[in-house]
Parts: sequence; structure tokens; C-alpha cells
Amino acid sequence: MTTESNVRDEDAFDVERMDSWLRAEITDLPDSLPHITQFTRGASNLTYRLSYPGRELVLRRPPQGTKAASAHDMGREVHVITHVRDQFPFVPTVRAYCTEESIIGSSFYVMDYLDGTILRPDNAANFTPEICQKVGRVYVDRWADLHSIDIDRAGLSGWGKGPGYVERQIRGWSDRYRRARTDDVPDGETVMSWLEANRPADVAACVIHGDWRLDNMVMDSESLLGEGDPVVVGVLDWEMATIGDPLMDVGAALAYWIDASDADVDPAFALLKRQPSDLPGMPTRQDIMNRYEQRMGFTNVDWTFYEVYGLFRLAVILQQIWARYVAGQTSNPAFAPFGQAVRVLVDRAARTRQ
Repeated sequence: MTTESNVRDEDAFDVERMDSWLRAEITDLPDSLPHITQFTRGASNLTYRLSYPGRELVLRRPPQGTKAASAHDMGREVHVITHVRDQFPFVPTVRAYCTEESIIGSSFYVMDYLDGTILRPDNAANFTPEICQKVGRVYVDRWADLHSIDIDRAGLSGWGKGPGYVERQIRGWSDRYRRARTDDVPDGETVMSWLEANRPADVAACVIHGDWRLDNMVMDSESLLGEGDPVVVGVLDWEMATIGDPLMDVGAALAYWIDASDADVDPAFALLKRQPSDLPGMPTRQDIMNRYEQRMGFTNVDWTFYEVYGLFRLAVILQQIWARYVAGQTSNPAFAPFGQAVRVLVDRAARTRQ
């Protein structure tokens, strides 16, 4: 299944104006306008492929319509990608960053296109359990590598907001849910009250990705079928990256990880699958927690809070998009089921806390 299409009318921009600006930043571009396609899988920032003769680039920009005040900051993505690269080479190379909104109507940045395989349910269905086991190891191990970055050496020590990350996240996501809530979704007050009453102290401060998923990882295609572990070419979508609590990063990602058993015990949740995490050989959520603890040296973590947080956080992310869809600020058909997904996630969060 293709992940690219013609650019939607609502997301179009002036290609000639963008190209003219870009040539001042990248001086060796081929002498022609690029062919533009739009990646269809993303649900937040907009991503386009710029195909020049012999040169493939990717452009990232915020979505149209109302946005949360601190979301969709292109500078955030550029900042973290460029600063982690020396210790965490699994990132694309940023070639240009534009803060002048008059060029295409928003800030944007351009990076190298990463050639490889992004694992999704439709292209990994025939993977053997052995391949899935190796993918699962790499999924956790690269994550631990990211969380182990020396933030002082990376020049990121002053980037975050300091201690109190867990508290800020709970209050921030609760506030965003209340402001974005539409009449067709639960009020979520029981879950929000529980999170506030049960929030732990920060356990550490490190670089966290904020959206760690298999479908945000580009893997070398040949290595997937080789004898060793798959090679990660790059990790994408850094819009939520910051300095924060690593266990909160794990909790956020667990909300996306569908176990094989979920199809029987929670089929509504299983229908939200967007990565091939339920294939034979893939780790379960518990396996991920166990391997992560082992890699990072944590012991006896009570994961319930972090799982509930992740489920609620994902519900808020989808609700913010659903509110835009209901208001007619986007016509992307991929967003049509998001209201139902919010109801499923809030319900699961309420049940998980018990």
C-alpha cells in the first residue's frame, strides 16, 4: 500500500516560491522544479516528498487550522535532530530550516529522504517469528540508546523546563483535553483525577522522543532479512521530543503497542493497530518493559501509572485532531474514525487504572 499521494488542496503550497528559497540554502539542486507528493500516514505535522532529478528530499511543516500553542514547532524538531546526531546517528540530516512564514504560509524544514523500510501491518505480515524477535530487540535497544545520551555533551542541558516533568505532563494533557473536547466523547474526569492523584516523581531527565513507534523507524531493507539485527537508518517525527522523564516516554509508546492477545481480550483497542506489533515473535508490552528496565538499570517499576498516562495522552492527541475535523478545518478522511478511537482509549485508561 502506498504511503504517498497527490497533495491535498488544503495542504498545497507555492512550489516555485519554496524552490526559489531552497536554492539559496542548497546550492547543488538540479535545475528543475521538484515533483511533490504528500505522505498520507501522518496525523499531525504535514510531510511532503520533494523529488528532484537524482535528489530526494522531505519537507515538514505544521498542519493548517487551529493548533495547540506549543505544538508543531519546526524549530523543536530541527533543534533536537541536529543536537543528538553525534551520539545518536539514527536521524535524518537537516538541509534547511525556514522561519519566514511568507514562503509557504508556515515555517518548515527540509531534510534528506531516508531510503529503507518502515514497518507497517501491510508490509510485515510475512515476517518470520525470528525476524520479529530481532525487530523487537532493536526497537527497545535504540530507545535505550536515545535515553542514554549525555545531554550536557549534546548541548541540550538547558533545553527542557527542568524538574517537574511528570506534573507538567498530567496537567498539560488534562487541560488540552478539556479545551479540545467535543460533545461526542467522554469527559475523562475520572481518569484525569486518578492521574493527578497517583503521579510519581520524575525518575530522571533525558532526551525523549515522545512518539517512539515502529512506523517512525526507517530500517535498512536488506538487514531485515539478514542474520544479524536489523539496522536502523533513521528515526522520524521528532515534534514531541524534549528533555523529560524516560518512563513517561515508554508509557506513551505502550499505548500504540497492540499485543496479539488484545484481539481476544480487548478487540476495540486492537482495532487501533497501526504497527505490526501483534505478529508472532514480536515482544508483548510486558516484554518491552522488562527489556527496557534491563537495558536502563531500572528495577521494580510500577508501570500502571505510565500505561494509563500513555492511553490518556494518545486520546488527547487524537481528540485535538478530531476537534479540527469536526470543525471542518481538515478534510483528511483518515481522521474520520478518531472520535470513536478517543472513546476506546479513554475507556481503556479507566479500566487499566483499576
